[in-house]
Amino acid sequence: MHFPAGCYGRRERDYRDGMQKISLYDMDRTITVRGTYTPFLFHMVFARSPWRLIFLPILPFGFIAYGLKLISRGRLKTFNQRMLLGSSPELAALQPLIERFADRVLRSNRHRKAIEQVEADRANGRTLVLVTASYELYAEAIARRLGFDHLIGTQLVVDGDGRVLPEIIGENCYDDAKIDRIETLFAKQGWQRADTHVRAYSDHVSDQAMLEWADEAIATTPTPRLRHLAKQRGWKIVDWR
Repeated sequence: MHFPAGCYGRRERDYRDGMQKISLYDMDRTITVRGTYTPFLFHMVFARSPWRLIFLPILPFGFIAYGLKLISRGRLKTFNQRMLLGSSPELAALQPLIERFADRVLRSNRHRKAIEQVEADRANGRTLVLVTASYELYAEAIARRLGFDHLIGTQLVVDGDGRVLPEIIGENCYDDAKIDRIETLFAKQGWQRADTHVRAYSDHVSDQAMLEWADEAIATTPTPRLRHLAKQRGWKIVDWR
């Protein structure tokens, strides 16, 4: 695996011979039923260091600071990470627990119809890209199990000693930041936008930029705001519950 369009008004186009076909999938609440970030942190707490639950009363202060726009969404994520995962756990020690978490997600927190669509896209010769705001730290294990070709997610610093730090590389992979990462992947792979057909799947309006960048946008079990937007844009709406 490699880790690291249509704008509104772009008409859906038919595939041309030799055209690269790419499917972009959001993960949380698109492939999964529920979010994965908080369950991941609690999975790690109970598996590694239950004593860290003493920090639970501190966590609301991070959400208050975020609500007051004193910190970014990314800073909120790393604040919670520091409290529940620690400041520098060894990646090698985390990996077996990450694998168990990925198994649990795909056993009890996934839309079956989403998995079927992933498999159908693969069978149709589409290149599969998971594009998520979740940490690549654990999203990689989920992407690998589902057979994705590429992963784009929020990246964490791993120091020279193999320790995972509560520090994001670049931006939190959310909202418009996803487009920069997608375009970087295109450049790295040598894909020409004009020679690709891009299909994008998401449940949330925060992925509006990604959906508009695609040639074919699909709102999956959408939130009310995305459902409204999809109807305005004429995007396909599916319910994967």
